[in-house]
Amino acid sequence: MSETETRLITTIDFEAPGKQCGFVRLPHSVHRSAYGWLPLPIVCVKGGEGPTALLMSGTHGDEYEGQVALCRLAASLEAKQIQGRVIIFPMANFSAAKAGLRTSPIDDLNLNRVYPGDAAGSPTLAIADYVETVLMALADYSLDLHSGGSSLMYLPMSIISTGESEEETLFRRRLGSVFGAPYALSMPGSHAAGNSSGAALRQGVVAMGTEVGGSGTVTHAYARICEDGVRRVLAELAILREDIPAAPETATRILTAPDFSFFCYASEDGLFDPAVELGDTVAPGDLAGWIYTPETPWRAPAEVHFEQGGLVVCKRIPGRTERGDCLFHLGIDV
Repeated sequence: MSETETRLITTIDFEAPGKQCGFVRLPHSVHRSAYGWLPLPIVCVKGGEGPTALLMSGTHGDEYEGQVALCRLAASLEAKQIQGRVIIFPMANFSAAKAGLRTSPIDDLNLNRVYPGDAAGSPTLAIADYVETVLMALADYSLDLHSGGSSLMYLPMSIISTGESEEETLFRRRLGSVFGAPYALSMPGSHAAGNSSGAALRQGVVAMGTEVGGSGTVTHAYARICEDGVRRVLAELAILREDIPAAPETATRILTAPDFSFFCYASEDGLFDPAVELGDTVAPGDLAGWIYTPETPWRAPAEVHFEQGGLVVCKRIPGRTERGDCLFHLGIDV
């Protein structure tokens, strides 16, 4: 974490009651604008005394369901509904979100791999530093809303992490169930390297996330799952006092992916023809699909097999693939 003070500023007074809408200004001097700044939108809604929840989306700019959900919340939440404070940061990596890209077109960095960032660094590093040292420092809870972006499609699920004690782990699982998506998934520990979960851990913030949809588009039903889930979690944390959606009739299925053997990767460059679909259940050794090489069409396709068994929770979208691309990943019941 940089010892340099953040150069990002905002006119939002996070301690003031009421609803404030504005921007976090990130200085960005370029040819067309010598003294310009990037306008990262932010909303703060403060009611009475209570905990603070930081709601983020747009960490990856091509992940849209969370951005739609937070737009709806930013427009509809009012201070009279809130006991505590809600901070909404819907385009966290603003330049990536503006361009609809996973990484920033300015510095080509992935915001969710560079925490704790660097206040004196390039825009993405400076944003990571601001989120961790300013926004996370204000928060008790954080929800970072993700989807599969342009390259992946997910079943709708909340993402939960293991706590430092069994009690903390059970609490996080409860939040995952309260969110109300059909599934909740615990990712491998190393997946958190450099991401917002690590920032939250360093700041003593209870964090959860989502992987809801993807494919580089907006699935309306999934965006509503995101919005309704955030509302239910805020209510569970005693922050939101009204307009709380009813819990789904079907209970959330709690899954885990213990390590990266539950991910399936391309072994060759070529065109991937999947043998299974989202929601299928597979066994170890089952066929995941074939990789064809149109450059040498007389060659037999390479077969790709699953190393582990489980529920297919994520699937690659583009047909063209390269060795090392994620094709699927699996979850198993906790």
